[in-house]
Amino acid sequence: MFINLIILFTVIPVIELAVLIKIGGIIGTFKTVAIILITGIWGAALAKSQGFIVLRRIKENMAAGIAPTEELYDGAIILVGGALLLTPGFVTDFLGLFLLIPQTRYFVKKYLKIWIKKKIDAGTIYVDRDI
Repeated sequence: MFINLIILFTVIPVIELAVLIKIGGIIGTFKTVAIILITGIWGAALAKSQGFIVLRRIKENMAAGIAPTEELYDGAIILVGGALLLTPGFVTDFLGLFLLIPQTRYFVKKYLKIWIKKKIDAGTIYVDRDI
């Protein structure tokens, strides 16, 4: 876990800085900052719209008596994607966009389900099924 935090808070920002400096040197500072701001605004709007779509599906499923498991996965992925898009940088913007597009989110959701199942089977995650 400690290694993951080191990567999250040191390695990723260093990569982002290197990419920002490189692209800023190629296209200029103003254009680089403009792209960062536009992707942040656009990402927030996309995350909001995708989030409302998922919330609507959750309400529909709950009203029909169906557990909204797929929608909860989508909601978690959208939350992470929105946070990545709001984080300045090209690498995080690309990853955030990847998570917000429904067609690509499918692959992430598929992997996430496998990862969670392995954690449950290993006993790392406990699920109370006596509800």
